[in-house]
Amino acid sequence: MLSSLRSQLTLLTALQALLFTNNTTLIVVNGLAGLAIADNKLMATLPVTGYVLGGALWAMPAAAVMNRFGRRIGYTVGSLVAMIGSLLAWYAMTQKSLGLLCFATFVLGLYNAFGASLRFAAADVADKYQPSFRAKAISLVVTGGIAGGVIGPELAKWSSQWLATQFAGTYLTLIGFALASLLLVQLLRLPSKEAVAAIGEIRGLREILRQPTCWFAIMTAALGYGIMNLLMVSTPLAMQVCKHPFASAALVIEWHVIGMFAPGLITGSLVARFGVLQIIIAGCTLMLACVVIALSGVDLMHFLAALFLLGLGWNFMYTGGTTLLTSSYRPAERMKVQGFMDLCVFSVMVTSSASSGALLFVNGWSVLNLLSLPFVLLVLGAAIWLGGRIGWRTGKTAPAAA
Repeated sequence: MLSSLRSQLTLLTALQALLFTNNTTLIVVNGLAGLAIADNKLMATLPVTGYVLGGALWAMPAAAVMNRFGRRIGYTVGSLVAMIGSLLAWYAMTQKSLGLLCFATFVLGLYNAFGASLRFAAADVADKYQPSFRAKAISLVVTGGIAGGVIGPELAKWSSQWLATQFAGTYLTLIGFALASLLLVQLLRLPSKEAVAAIGEIRGLREILRQPTCWFAIMTAALGYGIMNLLMVSTPLAMQVCKHPFASAALVIEWHVIGMFAPGLITGSLVARFGVLQIIIAGCTLMLACVVIALSGVDLMHFLAALFLLGLGWNFMYTGGTTLLTSSYRPAERMKVQGFMDLCVFSVMVTSSASSGALLFVNGWSVLNLLSLPFVLLVLGAAIWLGGRIGWRTGKTAPAAA
């Protein structure tokens, strides 16, 4: 039993690594690729928006596909589409077509819509073999993004000049990672739909969302991701404006992504020990520290330290929100609730990625950071309110909703 748990979590972690190699590479190059071919520089981050918009529009359909056919089929479809999207992006760069590049990244968003549920697949595996391991399983699979944090920026640096057209080679290399994902997916043996059959009546989404823990979990994950995305997407552009070389921007993103995923080795244990609300509050505090450092200067170390703390804060908020959500639904309700959370996450990311470039060039890096403060404080205040309402020990154990 334990060997099966370990083997499936290892596969899910490897798939997470491949997904975030794709994601991190796109984070590094999409904005700069858009800047290179856009006539209006305010539209530079539209390829980033296309990617996030694709994830948002496909979040609920992806959940429906996996609910009907299983997660393995869903991940297979996502990997195949990632290969097609990468090829389209390569062609768009050779043609210097911003519209086609945005369409290509939109197609790639489908891969992310399916892959975003890998953390929930970890919860399903834990529930099958060892339910008390759920929070740790989620955080360990999230940790797979560390590989993406290292490989993605290095891949972008190596491949950005690989072909005659800058960044075209980068998109082409992503086909290989999607192919590796396709092959690994076939080894997954996740719990079947019948294994998580309903116990009692299946509630409507509106009724489930009335639970304070449910809407707070979704808000935490969505705003945590949105704030992180707003600052992360604009960082390579801000560093270019500040005359930092591309290699420095790639280094900053690399350490940012390491900050996002390295805590996954211990986040689950911290949740079990201190409670999920305390971890979320710690994440908000780290994000506030990120803004303070970002406002203090624009040297390389300011960017590096701020983005590293931003990654840590995201990990605590995202893992905490995900863990809390798993206690708010019954087994048979999981797909629609998980899909709704990812829809909310991607929708907030659409807004933040679409506006980040314009906000940066119009208002500057400092104002961009200040704009994130109200949202961090909103989550912080809601966490304190919820702690007073349902107790501060919430999340040390997280049984599924009865």
